[in-house]
Amino acid sequence: MIDSTNDPSHAALSDAEELGHEARARHDDHVVLKLWLRMLASTTQIEAEIRKRLRERFDITLARFDYMAQLYRYREGLKMRVLSRYLMVTGGNVTGLTDELEREGFVSRTPSPDDRRAWIVSLTAKGRRSFEAMAKEHEQWILEMFSGLDTKTVRQLYAQLGQLRVLVMRNEPSAEENA
Repeated sequence: MIDSTNDPSHAALSDAEELGHEARARHDDHVVLKLWLRMLASTTQIEAEIRKRLRERFDITLARFDYMAQLYRYREGLKMRVLSRYLMVTGGNVTGLTDELEREGFVSRTPSPDDRRAWIVSLTAKGRRSFEAMAKEHEQWILEMFSGLDTKTVRQLYAQLGQLRVLVMRNEPSAEENA
């Protein structure tokens, strides 16, 4: 069991009224529950800060930034269905974002040569330039937020969270089990 009364980070977060999800944990809760709440609180806090900075600096939402990031990785563009899967959102959400970004000149939509029902979406030159500027600052924000952790710690966290994801994936019920 983790004793949060002896945890300097818990005390500092509590003093700043920034416990977030961690405030749900009780003293006698299992350490894994406390870890889950700390991970959730950390992710929520970082995401909120990134959303705020994107809005203030570039007047863009995180959803638009993520959309453009996916397209940036695929110069030849992506079918909207594939883009929807990468973003883990509905096709309707992708269509709405595509319509907005196309109107603003950041993306173009062309018919798929091998599927008459599908569209290929890609960044325009304006979209690429705009995303590159945002991505450069975004990277600096992430580096700044994680600057208090040494490289060894970052690598360990990365590896251990990867192991956790594999364990969770292996324990997920298959589609047949859910039917």
